[in-house]
Amino acid sequence: MGQKINPLGFRLGTIQSHHSLWFAQPKNYSEGLQEDKKIRDCIKNYVQKNIRISSGMEGIARIEIQKRIDLIQVIIYMGFPKLLTEDKPRRVEELQMNVQKELNCVNRKLNIAITRISNPYGHPNILAEFIAGQLKNRVSFRKAMKKAIELTEQANTKGIQVQIAGRIDGKEIARVEWVREGRVPLQTIEAKIDYCSYTVRTIYGVLGIKIWIFVDEE
Repeated sequence: MGQKINPLGFRLGTIQSHHSLWFAQPKNYSEGLQEDKKIRDCIKNYVQKNIRISSGMEGIARIEIQKRIDLIQVIIYMGFPKLLTEDKPRRVEELQMNVQKELNCVNRKLNIAITRISNPYGHPNILAEFIAGQLKNRVSFRKAMKKAIELTEQANTKGIQVQIAGRIDGKEIARVEWVREGRVPLQTIEAKIDYCSYTVRTIYGVLGIKIWIFVDEE
C-alpha cells in the first residue's frame, strides 16, 4: 500500500518553509506549540463569528506566526481581506485584544498584520471551505468538485487533486471519491505542492476533504 506523507512536511527545508518560526528549549516546546494552536483557533473563531459572508467562507489561506522574546508577529494571509478590513483599525484591534486575552501574555507585544493573496482559489484551504459550503447546502459532491476544479484552473495552477471521504450524499456506506486534473507529482520534492485536509459536518455525518494543489516547479 502507498504510504502517504503530508506534502508540506516532506518538502520542509528544501523549497517550502514552516508556518511558525520560533525557537524554544525542549521543555518549553509543547507550551509554544499549544500557544500557536490557541492563536490560530482564536483568529478563526473571531472571523467566523463576526463575518457572515454570503457563502459562509472565512477566506483564510494560512496564518504565519513568528515569535521573538518580546514580540509575537502574526501574519494572516486572506483571500478576501475586506471582511476584516471594512472598518479596518477597529476590527484588527479587537482581534488583537481577543488573542491577547486568550494568551494572557503580559510581557510580550502582539502584532497582527493582514496580507492579501492574489488568487484566493489557488489555495487549498479556501477551496476546501468552498466545497464544504456546497456540501452543507446539499449540492451533489461531483458538482462541487467540478466547480472547485474550474475555480483553480482560473487561478492558473498546474494541477489539482480533490478527495472527499465519508457518507457522501447521505449513503449508508462511507466511501472515498477523488478527482484529479492536470499533474500532481507528490514524489517530486522540487514540485511545490499545497495541501490541506478539512472536516465538514453535514447532517448525515462528518466528511473529510483533502486537497492537493500543484503550484509550480522550482
